[in-house]
This record gives sequence, C-alpha cells and structure tokens, in this order.
Amino acid sequence: MQNDAEYTCAYCGETISTFVDISGGSQQSYVEDCQVCCQPNVLYIEIDEETLDISISSEPES
Repeated sequence: MQNDAEYTCAYCGETISTFVDISGGSQQSYVEDCQVCCQPNVLYIEIDEETLDISISSEPES
C-alpha cells in the first residue's frame, strides 16, 4: 500500500510528495520543511478510514 501523498508548499507553490504514517490516526497535523525552498509548512492530514484516501492541506508556520 502506498502511503505517499502530495501537498502544495504554502511558500513557493511547488507540489511536494511526502510519506504519511496512516497508523497515526485519521486526523494528523505536523510541521514539515519544503524539499524545495526549506520553509516550514504546517500539514493537516485527513485519512478516510474506509478507503484510506489521504487529503493534505498546508499553511505557513507562524
């Protein structure tokens, strides 16, 4: 099973692929630095418990 998902960096707009640990629960949030511009993004992750579809939104860390 693939646990990779993509989000758009809140700073540079690049699409970033990241690994999501689905054992962390259906709603997660954490900070991850952009692989392109190195700025910190707060990631909000939701996992559909039936289909295991992953949705990620991001915002700049304040």
